[in-house]
Amino acid sequence: MVGVNVLDKRVGALVEIVGAAHVLTDPHDTAPYLTEWRNLYHGTTPAVVRPGSVDEISQILKWASANGHPIIPQGGNTGLVGAQVPDESGNEIILSLNRLNNIRDIDAQGGTIVAEAGVILQDIQTAAADAGMLFPLSLGAQGTCRIGGNISTNAGGVGVLAYGNTRDLVLGLEVVLPTGEIWNGLKRLRKDNTGYDLKNLFIGAEGTLGIVTAAVLKLYPAPAGRAVAFAGLADPAAALALLSTARKAAGPSLTGFELLPRISIDFVLRHVPGNRDPLAEPHPWYVLLEISSPRSEADAAEMMEQTLSNGFEAGNVADAAIASSLAQIDAMWKIRHDISEAQRPEGGSIKHDISVPVARVPEFMDRAIAAVTAAIPGCRPVGFGHLGDGNIHFNISQPPGMDKEEFLAMWSGMNSLVHDIVAQMDGSVSAEHGIGRLKRDLLKTVKSDIELDLMRRIKSAFDPAGILSPGRVL
Repeated sequence: MVGVNVLDKRVGALVEIVGAAHVLTDPHDTAPYLTEWRNLYHGTTPAVVRPGSVDEISQILKWASANGHPIIPQGGNTGLVGAQVPDESGNEIILSLNRLNNIRDIDAQGGTIVAEAGVILQDIQTAAADAGMLFPLSLGAQGTCRIGGNISTNAGGVGVLAYGNTRDLVLGLEVVLPTGEIWNGLKRLRKDNTGYDLKNLFIGAEGTLGIVTAAVLKLYPAPAGRAVAFAGLADPAAALALLSTARKAAGPSLTGFELLPRISIDFVLRHVPGNRDPLAEPHPWYVLLEISSPRSEADAAEMMEQTLSNGFEAGNVADAAIASSLAQIDAMWKIRHDISEAQRPEGGSIKHDISVPVARVPEFMDRAIAAVTAAIPGCRPVGFGHLGDGNIHFNISQPPGMDKEEFLAMWSGMNSLVHDIVAQMDGSVSAEHGIGRLKRDLLKTVKSDIELDLMRRIKSAFDPAGILSPGRVL
């Protein structure tokens, strides 16, 4: 239990650094920071501190290291593995990055943008678009997630097929170390072979090695034309065949390829207003695909038509609709982005964020669906996601009428079933969401002893006092 005097000293020290207005202690004010979107973790904190500069973050971490106070960095609080939420001890101080929200520079000719950690992802996309450029990181939470969190989790999203993960979009970083030291690595170089690539240690480290405060991000020329279509198919094997067809027709212009089961469409239509069935008749499976041309709308349309025509001819596509306006493009993507929200009203949902080799996605689907439905008759598998890069969000909704808590109590057993299949297929148990607290104990089952030892050595070297995000990842 934290003593009142100790608590007062903590708060007082933070107030001296950032000012009283930016240290939150009232339960009403701190409540939004203490739980996460999935409602799996509920923590307590003596304070939420909201620094407004890199120097203030440096002072906070220097003080925390000297006094042994654990610090939990938090951005938009959209993480899905609990890394950004304090534990129940009442000792962990939340450091919110939301006030570091400036876009410092944008260079269209050089293809870069420099953004602070608290900038909302969608605002970076908009700034890039205003400059005639594209920042291709795109995910469902883009209206609330912040780029520092995206970097710290190496976020994936729907553009990985063409542009890579967040790691592939970062040229340089500014980072405050747990000791309070500031590393200014905001280089804009595409090629720099001078020793260890330090930035890659912080990307995907989930706030355990340092706090990312700003980044140099890659921009791309905005597409001259986009074509988006929904295709109805019989099964994931047909979707995989269509992926091959699309790659042959569009090559690097294929910028999106998402696999969706019919049940996900039903959930969205049932629970999220503003959506409509993408095709006239229901189909067991769907693909949402996007082709972006650097040349013209006509070029994108031609590649899409060629893809679907070949898909029909090969018997892989049963029906398809091509968006004829920007509004229809947005409507098609809205269905995909609304899937996660639409699962919540259906009751308990056991989640998996896995990846397997692209060619084995149909096999994974068949085996995983058979395994979980045999284990819990009546459960409803909702496997959807990024077929183009092998990342599937394999979620399982509870059987109708079953008690939610009873179902969620089976989380560990269902994870074991699914993850055993993933392991047999040389896949990953965390494709894009990270480890955090949710998968921390699972990490030792998928990493070798030497890998874990190296990770611990790195953590110890960067954070000798162990104050930054303790108990996350490791």
